[in-house]
Amino acid sequence: MLLSLKITNFALIDYLELEFQSGLNILTGETGAGKSIILDALDAVLGGKVSAKIIRTGAERAILEAAFVLSADLITWLNQEEIELLEEPTLLCSREITAKSTRTRVNGVVINRQQSQALREMLVEITAQGQTILLSRSDAQRDWLDSFGGAALWQQRQIVAELYAQKERSHRLWQERQQNERQRLQHLDMLRYQLRELENAHLVDPHELEQLEAERLRLAHGVDLQEQSFNVYEALYQNDQNKAGADLLGQAERVLTAMTEIDPQVLPILELVSSALAQVEEAGRQIRAYGDDLESNPEDLEQVEQRIGQIKQICRKYGSSLPEVIDYLGKLHRELAAIDQEDQSIEALEQQAQADLLALQAACDQLTELRRAAAMALEAAQIQALQALAMEKVGFRVGIYAATPNSHGADQIVFEFSPNLGEPLQPLADTASGGEMSRFLLALKSSLKTNSIKNSSSKSNSLKNNSLKNSLKNRNPSVNPINDRSMVFDEIDVGVSGRVAQAIALQLWQLSQQSQVLCVTHQPIVAAIADHHFQVRKQVIWEQ
Repeated sequence: MLLSLKITNFALIDYLELEFQSGLNILTGETGAGKSIILDALDAVLGGKVSAKIIRTGAERAILEAAFVLSADLITWLNQEEIELLEEPTLLCSREITAKSTRTRVNGVVINRQQSQALREMLVEITAQGQTILLSRSDAQRDWLDSFGGAALWQQRQIVAELYAQKERSHRLWQERQQNERQRLQHLDMLRYQLRELENAHLVDPHELEQLEAERLRLAHGVDLQEQSFNVYEALYQNDQNKAGADLLGQAERVLTAMTEIDPQVLPILELVSSALAQVEEAGRQIRAYGDDLESNPEDLEQVEQRIGQIKQICRKYGSSLPEVIDYLGKLHRELAAIDQEDQSIEALEQQAQADLLALQAACDQLTELRRAAAMALEAAQIQALQALAMEKVGFRVGIYAATPNSHGADQIVFEFSPNLGEPLQPLADTASGGEMSRFLLALKSSLKTNSIKNSSSKSNSLKNNSLKNSLKNRNPSVNPINDRSMVFDEIDVGVSGRVAQAIALQLWQLSQQSQVLCVTHQPIVAAIADHHFQVRKQVIWEQ
């Protein structure tokens, strides 16, 4: 409930401080006196749109402050937002507006727009005559119906919103995969071609090219190597002049053997020569075998050169070296395996998209059923409220028509209205006059408010009949509001008079028994039923 409002340098107001009470608070005054400015200030302090033009001429900044009763819900919200409580059991909202920026604070702590919007919804509900424009919008009608439907309907609507988001994600993934399928197949063909080429090359050993280069050098010099190996063999083991190393070492061994019989000290030298003779003989045999194996075969050389050319060509295409090419071959295997999995997952994506669509449709069907039940109750409540506003022959129906599923369900909501007996039901915007629109909006707010507290244990004073006299007798200005949120009406009774104005007064009074009501009015009969009356007038102060 709103306790007080302070306004400094806002529009025409240099300074104004107001204190409000529970029940029905009425603001009256001449046109242009500034009644709606007060409500604009309340709207602005709770995050409403403002511009620098709203700052009073000659001032640098506008400052707005509003104090509210601190409820349990507000305490919970403050704790969640880590905002400390004030010493007094109130909630203090303030907003400073300058030419360059605005700042909104709660209990002295700066809050953002999202926090401000959440707080606003907990504190006030502002209804202006201009809001009747919303009555012609299907989305606004849908939101009002859903609000009337209560927590279960809103919970189902949230489920629909989540399922719709999931359906959109899965359908988008499926579509993207379908659109990219041609590119994927082309890429797959290229990878498979590369894989075939590399696998046909039988690339296993990363050192194969080095080994082939060495083999090619050996085969290219086969004749020279044979001749040189034969010369080495003759020098080491056997030649016609008996001057081979083995022959000379054999002679030395025989001499040293004879010497050891005379002087044993020569024995170590004999052992060295014998060892050298054995090694020379073994080297001679190995070089002979090496030379015998060196057959100059041009075909072997051609095969080696072809293999070298093949590997070098592959390296030019797939890597700077053979180890890099072999590593790329492994990457190809892994990428193809991943693409094969994608090929299988496209079916899974389609199945998931279809499953999400079915789940959304089922949830939308449940939401539609809840809306149908809420529509029947709203029709009855709204007709009753309109009849109390001197529209005895009114007809009203909530049309629910099938629509493409979205985050709000699969329904198009149309308020259909007939102000007079015998006239067919038509969309509200096509048939209601301005005064009828105002009454319809007030009745709608009354229906929504009454429905929101129908399960409350607290009970307000009931009206015995539609007599203003009886209503005033039952009035209790000190009644505690059942709902903490204040209801604000800005000239909702424009365009009506007489009995209709009296009916509007009764409706406002009845709402004030459930919540604090602030209302700007030009109707004397509405002002007369107020619990607290504020007369607004403009006073010009000339500065010397």
